[in-house]
Amino acid sequence: MKYYKSNCTITLQVNGASFNVSIQPSDILVDVLRRELGLTGAKPGCLQGNCGACTILIDGQPMKSCLMLAVEAVGHHITTIEGLKDTVVQDAFMKYLAFQCGYCTSGFIMNIEGLFHKYPHPKEDVIKEWMTSNICRCTCYEEMYEAIQEVEQNKN
Repeated sequence: MKYYKSNCTITLQVNGASFNVSIQPSDILVDVLRRELGLTGAKPGCLQGNCGACTILIDGQPMKSCLMLAVEAVGHHITTIEGLKDTVVQDAFMKYLAFQCGYCTSGFIMNIEGLFHKYPHPKEDVIKEWMTSNICRCTCYEEMYEAIQEVEQNKN
């Protein structure tokens, strides 16, 4: 039996720009972002949606890009860590050294950006719940939590 690849061209809206990319219909979004667009901030981790290293924003909401086919992203606004510039969340992560190896950091920042998009003033239990969506194997949770609390406290 012969197998054929069937490429298709799609247009993705990423970080405010349009990109035409040739993909396989089965390509997951994290791979297309990294391979076709050179946006390597979303990291492949578990590739099962458990670790959150590949978290991006789709229309302002956190999404694990390993769980989404690239074709499913057509018509949506995608934001990657590369599309953020000096946000208060990024600044707070730097101030509190809320990272060690850095592999999970972009995923956490994207998740927390989504948290503040949905809940401008989240309560402590909501923050902790959202933090469970991602995994840090270096155990920087306390520093991340302090950074998130500072962002929440400084919002007007």
